[in-house]
Amino acid sequence: MADRVNRKSYQRGLPKKRISAGCLFFDEAGRLLIVNPTYKDGWEIPGGVVEANESPRDGCAREIREELGLDRPPVALLCVDFTPETADRTESLNFIFYGGVLSADEIAAIRLPARELSEYCLLEPEAALALLKRRLRRRLRCCLPQIKAGSPLYLEDQELPWPVDPA
Repeated sequence: MADRVNRKSYQRGLPKKRISAGCLFFDEAGRLLIVNPTYKDGWEIPGGVVEANESPRDGCAREIREELGLDRPPVALLCVDFTPETADRTESLNFIFYGGVLSADEIAAIRLPARELSEYCLLEPEAALALLKRRLRRRLRCCLPQIKAGSPLYLEDQELPWPVDPA
């Protein structure tokens, strides 16, 4: 028992990273769903901060429920991006999941929390990416091909840290 207590005490003193999780949803025409936050500039994808003792997948599903009013958990991991500390931000791990194609009924059922999101739209991926902040745009440019590839990527600061194997 003492080993468990000591191990947990030791682990509590280790460095901590912020974790976020976002999800890519499309309509039947292949347009990407993006949302406009009320509390900051720039469009985003549905998602947000992962809470303590919550897995990235569960955090993403919770954010989808809170932000869109949909009970639609992510179906696949597209990437994990480590973003190093800067003068403005602490280091973080950013998970991007694939949520699939929303039906017309699901899109009609979207309900945004007025205090958090002012609107959503569905745009061709390139048009949607143009509205996103640079970091998210770069991350999603890496993620979009992975929907068909079926294998998640590891990124560092929105870039692959090694060459892609063409095989």
